[in-house]
Amino acid sequence: MVKSYSQLVVFGASGFTGQFVVEEVARTASSGELRGALRWAVAGRSREKLQAVVQRAAESLGKAALGAEVGVLLCDVGDAASLAAMARQTRLVLNCVGPYRFFGEPVVEACVENGASCIDISGEPQFLEGMYLKYNKKAAEKGVYIIGSCGFDSIPADMGVLYTRDKLKGTLTAVESFLKVKSGPEGTCVHDGTWKSAVYGLADQDNLRKLRKKIGYAPVPVQYGAYVNIGGLGSVIKLMFAGILFLLLVKFSFGRKLLVKYPEFFSAGHFTKDGPTQKQMDGTSFTMTFFGEGYSEGQDPQNGKPNVKICTEVKGPEPGYVATPIAMVQAAVSLLEDTACLPKQGGVYSPGAAFSKTKLIDRLNKRGVEFSVISKPEV
Repeated sequence: MVKSYSQLVVFGASGFTGQFVVEEVARTASSGELRGALRWAVAGRSREKLQAVVQRAAESLGKAALGAEVGVLLCDVGDAASLAAMARQTRLVLNCVGPYRFFGEPVVEACVENGASCIDISGEPQFLEGMYLKYNKKAAEKGVYIIGSCGFDSIPADMGVLYTRDKLKGTLTAVESFLKVKSGPEGTCVHDGTWKSAVYGLADQDNLRKLRKKIGYAPVPVQYGAYVNIGGLGSVIKLMFAGILFLLLVKFSFGRKLLVKYPEFFSAGHFTKDGPTQKQMDGTSFTMTFFGEGYSEGQDPQNGKPNVKICTEVKGPEPGYVATPIAMVQAAVSLLEDTACLPKQGGVYSPGAAFSKTKLIDRLNKRGVEFSVISKPEV
């Protein structure tokens, strides 16, 4: 079905993360890398706030960066008709409205029913896997793609594993990744929207186990372990105590209310209602290092131990509000531009499954999320 209004819509454009996504769309629209002009729009509840976001992007990047006039759609996650109208007017919705466990499904449903694809930046397994169970079949029938977790750290992790596999030039059997976030003198923090997702997600672990039993996952050919570098022994001890307190509080309704109301107190300042300052974002970066092992070309994985190893790296700017918009928007560009390289059938996909054959890694490299080989495969 040909859409008449726009190629993509940023839904929740005036939210904390949405405003950064709008700026990244504007940068991409003006980059000259796309085939033709990018027609796009912003969507949300307040016309004034949406116009202000577009105006800020124009002032920050220059009016020419916005290209053609940016459309403004009034849309509320609680109004199914407005969501349906949004989905009918675009090929792709970039959903920035979270926590997704509360606000994500109406957007997915509207997109599937009305023939639009949808990308989000959820890190909430219950939401993602629930959407797979409920909408994968219908999305496939409609030929649309619902792709969750298109931000940090899922895009660097998924695409990092695929990059490691491709550079091994054999059969990859196991990967471990190690994440390190470096902050400047101003420190770093995260907006409390991510904190809320963690609070409600950990409180709902039982339902996640039930979902996974219903899905009945088949074993995957690559074992993957993810680790985070948190500093010295003192940092480990502090994190242990904070983690124990957090896990105790999320089990009870009053505890969850306290955590959500006072994120800065319970996270020792790491999560705030205001989010990071520009100086904090400018001084923060991440590095994700991958150690892979497997079998060289011609070696039978059924005989003997793995005989080849490789080390790769993904590095980039501040993960939450610089790298995440880059990842989300470049995933969107890949979906729009690399259609022949997507899975043949629509459905609900993870980033790795959706973008494994696209030019997403190349696009990320050009925008400062860089993939590289640290040590070549050695037998």
